[in-house]
Amino acid sequence: MQHGIICAPQPEAVDVGAQTLKAGGNAVDAAIACAFVQGVVDPMMCGIAGFGSMQLYLPEKSIHGFIDFHGKAPAATRADMWAHLIEGETRDGFGFILKGRVNDLGYQAITVPGSLKAYHQAHSQYGRLPWAEIVAPAIAYARDGWTVRPHVTYWWSGEGELGRSPTAERLRFSPDGAAMYCRADGSPKRLGDTVRNPDLANTLALIARDGADIFYTGAIAGAIAEDMRAHDGLLSAEDLRAYETIWRDPLWGSYRGKRIATNHPPGGGIMLVQMLNMLEAFDLRGIGHNTPDYVRIVAEVMKRATIDKDAHVGDPGFVDIPLPRLMDKAYAAQLAGDIRAGIKAHVPRMAMPAEAKDTTQISVADVDGNIVSMTHSLGMPSGVITPGLGFMYNGAMAVFDPRPGRAGSLAPGKSRFSSLCPSILFEGDAPFMVIGAPGGTNIAMGVLQAILNMIDFGMSPVEAVSAARLSATSDRIDVTNRLSRLVTDEVAAMGYDIVRSPLSYAIAAVHALLKTDRGWVGGADPGHDGMAVVV
Repeated sequence: MQHGIICAPQPEAVDVGAQTLKAGGNAVDAAIACAFVQGVVDPMMCGIAGFGSMQLYLPEKSIHGFIDFHGKAPAATRADMWAHLIEGETRDGFGFILKGRVNDLGYQAITVPGSLKAYHQAHSQYGRLPWAEIVAPAIAYARDGWTVRPHVTYWWSGEGELGRSPTAERLRFSPDGAAMYCRADGSPKRLGDTVRNPDLANTLALIARDGADIFYTGAIAGAIAEDMRAHDGLLSAEDLRAYETIWRDPLWGSYRGKRIATNHPPGGGIMLVQMLNMLEAFDLRGIGHNTPDYVRIVAEVMKRATIDKDAHVGDPGFVDIPLPRLMDKAYAAQLAGDIRAGIKAHVPRMAMPAEAKDTTQISVADVDGNIVSMTHSLGMPSGVITPGLGFMYNGAMAVFDPRPGRAGSLAPGKSRFSSLCPSILFEGDAPFMVIGAPGGTNIAMGVLQAILNMIDFGMSPVEAVSAARLSATSDRIDVTNRLSRLVTDEVAAMGYDIVRSPLSYAIAAVHALLKTDRGWVGGADPGHDGMAVVV
């Protein structure tokens, strides 16, 4: 490895990141260049009007921490403004269905975007190459076009589930989206079709020239605010002007002698640490990978972490989160004892629709030891594209709890909980694993299982991210279709309700790097289109 390694779900973006490393850029340059291209070639997953969490480990600058760029509820938000519209809660507790879908589709679904400010902040403070050079490949893909890939085809053709808006409806919600992303009959473009976005190319060219300020206080901000006013949106020019990212130190945990650096709430790192703490009490290798008892134990661990998340975890600026107790290994041992005794946890839910997984991941390490792990997202995108700007806004308001007085309740300036948990694992002081995933509330569940696969079962990154997975964020256990029925039949006989996905690869899309005797190697989840490239 002369320059570094990068792994992400979109091959075009991975190649741009690899080219950036080869051109002398560091891990930060590569990650941000990759992220800009992801926003062009996977426009329902991420973009400059999204949110996320970026871990920076930069030993050459003695820097290790997170840029937290979660979206914030606009100042016009009120705690009870949607309480009378509740129709149900998603089965996994990661969103609410409201009458008129006002939180899910359209102008009121948008939180204040943080992605572009985080990209620019990371690059201006820690990058090496010129900003315009970082943005240029994304401009080229937007202007010249890109080809619809298999996972994009699958995602765009998906039907809405139990109250959620179908992806196609989001694609054509705005006239500009319908013109770019749909065929003449209104159906989404399909495998092999070309997408061009000259408006986004022009917007990115302005950003390449003027930086992020033009989006938050300049001409682009003015166009955004005018469009929001015209369509009864909550987002305002003042919201954009006031937005700031938050620098946070890592949240540290440990598992079988390894140290894990992950993110603080409102990210999902606390769930990951808590689940690893519980699982440390079990001889997973002796139990066997994906055996009936393994599935039961891991599912019960997930349920208990979900119960604590629902009750206690939100934006720390608004919620008093009992982190010491949630992270306490003695508390985890107590929960593990209940699991060992066969006690089933109950996850309270209202109604049971399903939730979205529109997010993406970047894992990159350079030859100088710098590492970036970033998960960024649009949530379930709002469908809104301001005429002439070319980018879609996030739809992150859907995850706030419309019931006042809860950890996830609505409040102006508040960030919603997300399961994003871009993580780095260490042996002593040396990083040896970089990992993260898209996948909605299943992000922490997918990342957890890939970590177990590599640490407890000695799998390579490719094996670890490819193995069949499960998730339990309600009283039901979701499994991918490659988890044998011989196993799940036994789990069902223990009294569990099994929900089998028709997909071979699902429950997050984990992308990981692992340092071996041969150097860094990578694994890209086969459920998406990505890859790992060493340069």
